[in-house]
Amino acid sequence: MTRYATSYGIGSESSEYLITTHAYEELLDDDLTVFDLEHAILDGEIIERQRDTDTNETKYVLRGATLDDGFIIVVAKLPITRRLVIITVFRDHYLEYEN
Repeated sequence: MTRYATSYGIGSESSEYLITTHAYEELLDDDLTVFDLEHAILDGEIIERQRDTDTNETKYVLRGATLDDGFIIVVAKLPITRRLVIITVFRDHYLEYEN
């Protein structure tokens, strides 16, 4: 069972999203903020779509910039509730060195 750390909203109340406990811990481990996460989601791009074989849900892998011009990868899903769930987040060090 997935545990959720908290929920946040980008823009309007209808666009709230959930961050799993795992994703929140990864944010903290990589010295990232919720603002970095939101910036990456809003200004990033979907680089891959994956099908979860257990739930048949689609997971999205996004790559986007943080507020300090670093890059992160965000893995999220949009379940039937239509409330975005952030599964995990981590720094994309490869892109940071490439740019």
